[in-house]
This record gives sequence, C-alpha cells and structure tokens, in this order.
Amino acid sequence: MRKILHILFIFLIYFNSGNLNAQGNKDKVEEMRVSFINKKLSLSANESQKFWPVYNEYNDKVKALRRNLRKNIRKAPENLSETEAEELYQLDIKTKQAEAELHSVYSEKIKTIIGAKKIIILRAAEEEFKQKVLDSIKGKE
Repeated sequence: MRKILHILFIFLIYFNSGNLNAQGNKDKVEEMRVSFINKKLSLSANESQKFWPVYNEYNDKVKALRRNLRKNIRKAPENLSETEAEELYQLDIKTKQAEAELHSVYSEKIKTIIGAKKIIILRAAEEEFKQKVLDSIKGKE
C-alpha cells in the first residue's frame, strides 16, 4: 500500500511540474509579447500606463469568449445531432460578432490613448509577433 501511495505521489509531482512548466512558458511568451509591442509602439511612460490596462482588459474579454466557444465545441463534431450542431453554429456566429464589437469598442478606447497611427502599428506588431512565435514553434519540430 505504501508503495502504491509513493508511486501515486511521484506521478502527482510529475504532472504538476509539467503544468507549472507550461504556465511558465505562457508567462514567458506573454512577457516577450509585451516587450515586443512596447518596442514597436515606442510608448511613453504615460501612454504605457494608460494603454496596458485597457489592452489587457480587451484581450482578457476576447480570451473568455474564445474559451467559452472551445469549451462548447469539444464534443466530437461527427457525433453531434443536427440540433446540437445548429446551436454550436449559432454560438460561433455570436462569438465572432461579440469579438468584432469588442474590437470596435476597445480600438476606440485605445485610439484616445495612443492615436490612430500607433493602432495600425499595434495591429502589425501583433501579427509580426504571432508569426515569430509560429516560426519558432515550427523550428522546434
């Protein structure tokens, strides 16, 4: 019995350390993203102080919408009834509409902080960073 508990304890430590490592990687990527965007936008201290809370709030809301959609889509598509598929389809459409609305509202808020030109630079920086991350993942495979 003690041997089984000992093995179980080792497995728990192993799996938890993997989760911590994954979270550490997410945190590291997030730090790199913030640094990359700061550099590209050349934010003043005042702009940075106002920009990041609004930008992070926007990203948190978008992530929550997408998380909800993913949670509902986890069921194998081939096993869905037509009614379930229709409900998921409608949720997908509503999620995309909500994302577009958030994008519009928060773009206006951010524009008052950093201006239209830096918003365009921000969008390009987001895409460039995303591409760099994808390229680094492809390089590891």
